[in-house]
Amino acid sequence: MADALEGRRVVVTGAATGIGAAAVSALTAAGAQVLATFHQSPPVEAGGEWVSCDVTDPESVAQLFATAENRWGGIDVLIHAAGAWKPGIPGQIDLADLDAVLATNFTSTVLTNQAAYRLMKSSGGGQIINFGSAEAVMGSPLAAGYAAAKAAVAAWTRSAARAWASEQITVNALAPAVDTPGAERLREFLGPEAVPFLEQQLQQSIPLGGALGDPLRDIGPVLVFLSSPGARFITGQLIAVDGGLVMLGT
Repeated sequence: MADALEGRRVVVTGAATGIGAAAVSALTAAGAQVLATFHQSPPVEAGGEWVSCDVTDPESVAQLFATAENRWGGIDVLIHAAGAWKPGIPGQIDLADLDAVLATNFTSTVLTNQAAYRLMKSSGGGQIINFGSAEAVMGSPLAAGYAAAKAAVAAWTRSAARAWASEQITVNALAPAVDTPGAERLREFLGPEAVPFLEQQLQQSIPLGGALGDPLRDIGPVLVFLSSPGARFITGQLIAVDGGLVMLGT
Protein backbone atom coordinates (compact mmCIF):
# COMPACT_ATOMS: atom_id res chain seq x y z
CA MET A 1 0.00 0.00 0.00
CA ALA A 2 3.06 2.26 -0.28
CA ASP A 3 1.60 4.32 -3.15
CA ALA A 4 -2.13 3.83 -2.50
CA LEU A 5 -2.62 7.50 -1.59
CA GLU A 6 0.07 9.11 -3.71
CA GLY A 7 -0.81 12.76 -4.22
CA ARG A 8 -3.87 12.71 -1.95
CA ARG A 9 -4.20 15.80 0.25
CA VAL A 10 -5.45 14.87 3.71
CA VAL A 11 -6.34 16.85 6.84
CA VAL A 12 -6.30 14.84 10.08
CA THR A 13 -7.69 16.42 13.24
CA GLY A 14 -6.88 15.23 16.74
CA ALA A 15 -3.67 13.77 15.41
CA ALA A 16 -1.40 14.06 18.45
CA THR A 17 -2.47 10.76 20.02
CA GLY A 18 -4.55 7.63 19.53
CA ILE A 19 -6.42 7.06 16.29
CA GLY A 20 -5.41 10.44 14.88
CA ALA A 21 -1.73 9.64 15.34
CA ALA A 22 -2.27 6.23 13.74
CA ALA A 23 -3.99 7.94 10.79
CA VAL A 24 -1.03 10.25 10.23
CA SER A 25 1.41 7.34 10.30
CA ALA A 26 -0.64 5.06 8.02
CA LEU A 27 -1.58 7.71 5.47
CA THR A 28 1.92 9.15 5.26
CA ALA A 29 3.29 5.65 4.67
CA ALA A 30 0.72 5.24 1.88
CA GLY A 31 2.01 8.34 0.12
CA ALA A 32 -0.51 10.99 1.20
CA GLN A 33 0.31 14.60 1.96
CA VAL A 34 -0.94 15.11 5.52
CA LEU A 35 -1.73 18.27 7.46
CA ALA A 36 -2.24 17.19 11.08
CA THR A 37 -3.67 19.12 14.01
CA PHE A 38 -2.97 19.24 17.71
CA HIS A 39 -4.87 21.21 20.33
CA GLN A 40 -2.31 22.37 22.89
CA SER A 41 1.10 20.87 22.19
CA PRO A 42 2.47 18.95 19.20
CA PRO A 43 3.60 15.36 19.74
CA VAL A 44 7.26 14.85 20.54
CA GLU A 45 9.43 13.99 17.53
CA ALA A 46 6.46 13.98 15.16
CA GLY A 47 7.11 14.24 11.46
CA GLY A 48 4.90 15.85 8.85
CA GLU A 49 3.14 19.21 8.91
CA TRP A 50 1.35 20.28 12.08
CA VAL A 51 -1.10 23.06 12.88
CA SER A 52 -2.67 24.03 16.19
CA CYS A 53 -6.48 23.89 16.03
CA ASP A 54 -9.33 24.06 18.51
CA VAL A 55 -11.94 22.07 16.60
CA THR A 56 -14.76 23.51 18.72
CA ASP A 57 -13.93 27.07 17.64
CA PRO A 58 -15.23 28.23 14.23
CA GLU A 59 -12.37 30.70 13.66
CA SER A 60 -9.71 28.13 14.49
CA VAL A 61 -11.32 25.60 12.15
CA ALA A 62 -11.56 28.20 9.39
CA GLN A 63 -7.86 28.97 9.80
CA LEU A 64 -6.97 25.27 9.55
CA PHE A 65 -8.71 24.86 6.23
CA ALA A 66 -7.39 28.19 4.95
CA THR A 67 -3.91 26.83 5.66
CA ALA A 68 -4.70 23.66 3.70
CA GLU A 69 -6.06 25.70 0.79
CA ASN A 70 -3.02 27.97 0.75
CA ARG A 71 -0.61 25.04 0.74
CA TRP A 72 -2.40 22.68 -1.64
CA GLY A 73 -5.18 24.59 -3.35
CA GLY A 74 -7.77 22.23 -1.80
CA ILE A 75 -8.11 18.89 -0.02
CA ASP A 76 -9.18 15.38 -1.00
CA VAL A 77 -9.81 13.82 2.41
CA LEU A 78 -10.75 14.88 5.93
CA ILE A 79 -10.24 12.46 8.79
CA HIS A 80 -11.91 14.05 11.80
CA ALA A 81 -10.40 12.05 14.66
CA ALA A 82 -10.59 14.78 17.31
CA GLY A 83 -12.92 13.95 20.18
CA ALA A 84 -12.84 12.77 23.76
CA TRP A 85 -14.50 10.14 25.94
CA LYS A 86 -16.03 11.72 29.03
CA PRO A 87 -17.93 10.03 31.87
CA GLY A 88 -21.52 11.00 32.46
CA ILE A 89 -23.93 8.91 34.51
CA PRO A 90 -27.63 9.54 33.77
CA GLY A 91 -29.13 11.54 36.62
CA GLN A 92 -25.77 13.11 37.49
CA ILE A 93 -24.91 15.06 34.31
CA ASP A 94 -24.83 18.85 34.64
CA LEU A 95 -25.27 21.28 31.76
CA ALA A 96 -21.63 22.35 31.61
CA ASP A 97 -20.45 18.74 31.21
CA LEU A 98 -23.08 18.08 28.56
CA ASP A 99 -22.13 21.21 26.62
CA ALA A 100 -18.46 20.21 26.75
CA VAL A 101 -18.94 16.66 25.52
CA LEU A 102 -21.27 17.79 22.72
CA ALA A 103 -18.86 20.51 21.62
CA THR A 104 -15.83 18.22 21.57
CA ASN A 105 -17.48 15.33 19.76
CA PHE A 106 -20.45 16.66 17.77
CA THR A 107 -20.09 20.40 17.19
CA SER A 108 -16.49 19.83 16.09
CA THR A 109 -17.73 17.30 13.54
CA VAL A 110 -20.17 19.78 12.01
CA LEU A 111 -17.60 22.59 11.92
CA THR A 112 -14.80 20.54 10.34
CA ASN A 113 -17.08 18.72 7.89
CA GLN A 114 -18.63 21.95 6.62
CA ALA A 115 -15.23 23.59 6.23
CA ALA A 116 -13.98 20.55 4.29
CA TYR A 117 -17.13 20.58 2.15
CA ARG A 118 -16.53 24.15 1.07
CA LEU A 119 -13.11 23.19 -0.29
CA MET A 120 -14.14 19.84 -1.76
CA LYS A 121 -17.18 21.08 -3.69
CA SER A 122 -15.01 23.50 -5.68
CA SER A 123 -12.54 20.79 -6.68
CA GLY A 124 -14.86 18.01 -7.83
CA GLY A 125 -15.39 15.94 -4.69
CA GLY A 126 -13.70 14.36 -1.70
CA GLN A 127 -14.01 11.95 1.19
CA ILE A 128 -14.86 12.73 4.81
CA ILE A 129 -14.35 10.22 7.61
CA ASN A 130 -15.84 10.86 11.05
CA PHE A 131 -15.77 8.80 14.23
CA GLY A 132 -18.81 7.36 15.95
CA SER A 133 -18.81 4.82 18.76
CA ALA A 134 -20.19 1.46 19.76
CA GLU A 135 -21.54 3.21 22.86
CA ALA A 136 -23.83 5.26 20.61
CA VAL A 137 -25.35 2.00 19.33
CA MET A 138 -25.51 0.06 22.60
CA GLY A 139 -25.99 2.95 25.05
CA SER A 140 -23.71 3.64 28.00
CA PRO A 141 -24.69 3.94 31.66
CA LEU A 142 -21.24 5.42 32.40
CA ALA A 143 -20.91 7.90 29.51
CA ALA A 144 -24.42 8.80 28.40
CA GLY A 145 -23.53 12.27 27.13
CA TYR A 146 -20.65 10.87 25.09
CA ALA A 147 -22.89 8.13 23.67
CA ALA A 148 -25.51 10.72 22.71
CA ALA A 149 -22.90 12.96 21.06
CA LYS A 150 -21.58 10.05 19.02
CA ALA A 151 -25.12 9.08 18.02
CA ALA A 152 -25.50 12.63 16.75
CA VAL A 153 -22.27 12.18 14.75
CA ALA A 154 -23.76 9.09 13.08
CA ALA A 155 -26.98 10.94 12.21
CA TRP A 156 -25.04 13.94 10.92
CA THR A 157 -22.86 11.63 8.81
CA ARG A 158 -25.92 10.14 7.09
CA SER A 159 -27.47 13.58 6.57
CA ALA A 160 -24.31 15.11 5.12
CA ALA A 161 -23.79 12.05 2.92
CA ARG A 162 -27.24 12.52 1.38
CA ALA A 163 -26.84 16.28 1.02
CA TRP A 164 -23.39 16.21 -0.60
CA ALA A 165 -23.54 13.07 -2.74
CA SER A 166 -24.49 15.03 -5.87
CA GLU A 167 -21.18 16.86 -5.53
CA GLN A 168 -19.22 13.60 -5.31
CA ILE A 169 -18.43 14.05 -1.63
CA THR A 170 -18.73 10.94 0.52
CA VAL A 171 -19.20 10.99 4.28
CA ASN A 172 -18.71 7.90 6.44
CA ALA A 173 -18.02 7.18 10.10
CA LEU A 174 -16.09 4.47 11.90
CA ALA A 175 -17.12 2.90 15.20
CA PRO A 176 -13.81 1.58 16.52
CA ALA A 177 -12.92 -0.46 19.58
CA VAL A 178 -9.20 0.13 20.00
CA ASP A 179 -6.88 1.04 22.85
CA THR A 180 -6.68 4.85 22.95
CA PRO A 181 -6.35 7.61 25.57
CA GLY A 182 -10.15 7.46 25.81
CA ALA A 183 -9.98 3.83 26.86
CA GLU A 184 -7.37 4.78 29.43
CA ARG A 185 -9.67 7.49 30.80
CA LEU A 186 -12.37 4.85 31.20
CA ARG A 187 -9.96 2.65 33.18
CA GLU A 188 -9.03 5.61 35.39
CA PHE A 189 -12.70 6.44 35.95
CA LEU A 190 -13.50 2.88 36.97
CA GLY A 191 -10.47 2.60 39.22
CA PRO A 192 -7.84 -0.14 39.50
CA GLU A 193 -10.13 -2.59 41.28
CA ALA A 194 -12.64 -2.57 38.42
CA VAL A 195 -10.15 -2.86 35.56
CA PRO A 196 -9.90 -6.69 35.71
CA PHE A 197 -13.69 -6.90 35.37
CA LEU A 198 -13.54 -4.56 32.36
CA GLU A 199 -10.91 -6.71 30.69
CA GLN A 200 -12.98 -9.82 31.40
CA GLN A 201 -16.03 -8.18 29.83
CA LEU A 202 -14.03 -7.26 26.73
CA GLN A 203 -12.73 -10.82 26.48
CA GLN A 204 -16.31 -12.08 26.44
CA SER A 205 -17.67 -9.36 24.14
CA ILE A 206 -15.05 -9.11 21.38
CA PRO A 207 -14.98 -12.34 19.34
CA LEU A 208 -11.75 -11.49 17.50
CA GLY A 209 -9.03 -11.60 20.12
CA GLY A 210 -11.05 -10.74 23.22
CA ALA A 211 -9.40 -7.34 23.66
CA LEU A 212 -9.34 -3.82 22.27
CA GLY A 213 -7.50 -3.49 18.99
CA ASP A 214 -4.42 -1.47 18.11
CA PRO A 215 -5.04 1.89 16.38
CA LEU A 216 -2.26 1.60 13.79
CA ARG A 217 -2.61 -2.11 13.05
CA ASP A 218 -6.40 -2.31 13.02
CA ILE A 219 -7.66 1.17 12.10
CA GLY A 220 -4.79 2.40 9.92
CA PRO A 221 -5.46 0.11 6.92
CA VAL A 222 -9.20 0.91 7.03
CA LEU A 223 -8.46 4.63 6.93
CA VAL A 224 -6.09 4.15 4.01
CA PHE A 225 -8.84 2.37 2.06
CA LEU A 226 -11.56 4.89 2.95
CA SER A 227 -9.21 7.70 1.90
CA SER A 228 -8.52 6.10 -1.47
CA PRO A 229 -10.37 6.41 -4.79
CA GLY A 230 -11.50 2.79 -4.32
CA ALA A 231 -13.92 3.88 -1.56
CA ARG A 232 -15.77 6.49 -3.62
CA PHE A 233 -18.96 4.39 -3.89
CA ILE A 234 -19.34 4.08 -0.10
CA THR A 235 -21.20 6.82 1.74
CA GLY A 236 -23.47 7.37 4.73
CA GLN A 237 -22.17 4.30 6.55
CA LEU A 238 -21.29 3.63 10.18
CA ILE A 239 -18.57 1.03 9.87
CA ALA A 240 -17.72 -0.98 12.98
CA VAL A 241 -14.01 -1.81 13.29
CA ASP A 242 -14.19 -3.51 16.65
CA GLY A 243 -13.42 -7.22 16.45
CA GLY A 244 -17.15 -8.02 16.39
CA LEU A 245 -18.14 -6.09 19.51
CA VAL A 246 -21.13 -4.59 17.70
CA MET A 247 -22.42 -6.41 14.63
CA LEU A 248 -24.34 -3.64 12.93
CA GLY A 249 -27.37 -4.62 10.90
CA THR A 250 -28.13 -7.75 12.93
